[in-house]
Amino acid sequence: MTVTYTAQVANARFCGFSKLLLAWRGSIYKVLWKEFLAFFAMYTAISVTYRFFLFDDQKRYFEKLAIYCNHYASLIPMSFVLGFYVTLVVNRWWNQYTRIPLPDRLMCVLSGGLQGVDERGRLLRRTMMRYASLSALLILRSVSTAVFKRFPTMDHVVEAGFMTKEERKKFESLKSPYNKYWIPCVWFTNLAALARCEGRIKDDSTLKLVLEELNHFRGNCSMLFHYDMISVPLVYTQVVTLAVYSFFFVCLIGRQFLDPTQGYLGHDLDLYVPIFTLLQFFFYAGWLKVAEQLINPFGEDDDDFETNWLIDRNFQVSMMAVDEMYGDLPIMERDRYWNDSNPRPPYTAATLFRLRKPSFQGSTFDMAIPKEEMHFAPLADITENVESQGGGHHPNMALFNRLLFTAPSPTGLIGGALRRTSAQLQRFRRRSGMYPPSFSDEEGEDEDDEGGKTLWPSGGSLPSVLGQDTQSTICSCGGVFNARTPLMEVQFGVGVERCGDALQSQEEIMEEEEEEKDEGNIQKGAEKEKMEEGNTEVTGDIQSRMPLLPSPLQPSRDRGQTSIRQPQDKTPRPASTTPSSPLAPRIIHPRSTACSTQDLFISEPITEQSTMIPAIPKPPIGGAKMSFLTVPSYSAPKRHRSVSMGSESPSAPKRQTAPCSSQN
Repeated sequence: MTVTYTAQVANARFCGFSKLLLAWRGSIYKVLWKEFLAFFAMYTAISVTYRFFLFDDQKRYFEKLAIYCNHYASLIPMSFVLGFYVTLVVNRWWNQYTRIPLPDRLMCVLSGGLQGVDERGRLLRRTMMRYASLSALLILRSVSTAVFKRFPTMDHVVEAGFMTKEERKKFESLKSPYNKYWIPCVWFTNLAALARCEGRIKDDSTLKLVLEELNHFRGNCSMLFHYDMISVPLVYTQVVTLAVYSFFFVCLIGRQFLDPTQGYLGHDLDLYVPIFTLLQFFFYAGWLKVAEQLINPFGEDDDDFETNWLIDRNFQVSMMAVDEMYGDLPIMERDRYWNDSNPRPPYTAATLFRLRKPSFQGSTFDMAIPKEEMHFAPLADITENVESQGGGHHPNMALFNRLLFTAPSPTGLIGGALRRTSAQLQRFRRRSGMYPPSFSDEEGEDEDDEGGKTLWPSGGSLPSVLGQDTQSTICSCGGVFNARTPLMEVQFGVGVERCGDALQSQEEIMEEEEEEKDEGNIQKGAEKEKMEEGNTEVTGDIQSRMPLLPSPLQPSRDRGQTSIRQPQDKTPRPASTTPSSPLAPRIIHPRSTACSTQDLFISEPITEQSTMIPAIPKPPIGGAKMSFLTVPSYSAPKRHRSVSMGSESPSAPKRQTAPCSSQN
């Protein structure tokens, strides 16, 4: 039977476990004393042989071997291996105990659910409860050696009263190569269905509850069977056993006391008896013995489960609950505290100290708060963390976008270097007379002279999905609007004025920077000033001629009035490929670093210079006005450039420039 010492350690006191060290039954001394004596005897034999039977040269060789074994014995991970193994075994030991089938829940449901005070009702309740006990007996007989010794054959089961002779014949007539502990549970369900048909179980809910409790009982029986079939992996047990045995086999030689006159390090003292080695063996080997005893708790060790006692208890309690106690109720009467709203059971003299302790109300019950902080503050003074109604963005988003724009980007650096290289090649070819100057050359020079500054802000950082608006469309008049905003609500012309002001401020900053840089190089500064003046004149002329809402593209206008300045392919084109007809009107998008995040996302179609652009006829309806939803289409293929990424794709653009309505 399990050794119980709970009452002896109920209260913690000085050397509270000291009394337990003297117990013999279930102790480590009873389990380990044979192995301990064997280890000490082998150690003594080796020590005597070393001291009295070996020659000097043999002693020197043995001393070297002892030092070697002692040095490398620490490489065996004893604590690691044993700790995990014993933890696994202890958890498995307790889980097996919780899976022992107990009839308490089933007998309570059966006593209240199956009605009938007659002999038929009593017979049904007792038989069903006996079937449950028989199922538990069969499974415990299969896993426990103590129970099997008590009931070695089915005749003993019949003689003990768990099964009748007719039931045994029926049990043995059912042929199955597997364990048949579940057959009594099936008999139980058949009787429950019969009682439901007879009306002794009043409704289906009660029948369902009875069958659920039976399934829980049968599930515990099944888990015990599987715990018995599936053990701890054998390799794990072998590794732990070999680690312990090999460690102490090495210690038999490595922990020997050597001759102090030889001057070996750590061998200055000769005690003959290895006290700490014996203690180490006691701890590690005892740890292994604990796992060995708990790995199968259904044996006959002192700390194994008392399965025979459980069978007796469960059978007696279950029969009493469904038979003698059925309908047997004490007389109901008023309790002692019938008229007392605050009942307080009495205390004995030994427990009076409990009255001096106040009841626990909560950890914050006695917390003190200053009186001036206890009044309610008006809601108007409370700042709530809500988004602004206007923009719908967090207040710190603007600062976050600033940091994004000023951060350097590898894409911007590479793009700037490529643009500068392309501009230098354009100038070299123009000066050598290979190709005539074109609009792309001027644009390349302008970008080169500005120090690689493009439409994007300084630093070369590209807008990403972290910005406020990740999709925007640029109108032909220069205004940028969000793709989420309805087209009818876009205010055209506002972006032109804003970007124009930003252009002027940028030009002033650029002039100041150029004046500082030109101090060391007068010739280069003169060229830069010349290019800046040309850019200023072109920009002013464009702003003066650019209407608020420009008209649709017309091929009849001369090239001097064109104001579209789109990103061009920097590859030089031969003169033969230059179209003789005037190009479609263009708009120069001003470069500004003061534009919003929406201004940074521009997607425009780029037409081939070598392709004639036909005139767009006026819409037949609406006169000279064009609808906002009208998108000009061309039969010629177009290249779509994503300015934010600095790349081109020959496929047709998914989003085209929305033309603004204007008068012819």
